[in-house]
Amino acid sequence: MGEIRILGIRVNDRIKEADRTQHLISKYASLVNVRLGFHELNTDVCSRTGFIILQLKGSPEGWKIFQDELNEIGGIEVQNMNFQLD
Repeated sequence: MGEIRILGIRVNDRIKEADRTQHLISKYASLVNVRLGFHELNTDVCSRTGFIILQLKGSPEGWKIFQDELNEIGGIEVQNMNFQLD
């Protein structure tokens, strides 16, 4: 019936990789249904490592192109989960 794709992105150094990562997410905004981003924050430090979770919509072919471009960015790690809909 369909498929849901969840992408998890670990940005190892938000100062270095955030701009390019954000640019690609904006470029493929039509594929993004839900976005959640977070990083550790306390009174002493704001972590340079960040995480982004995306729920994608659209076609698996588009998802692959998007993920391939994300994988070209040095300093981030991308993982995905697929859920089949009944």
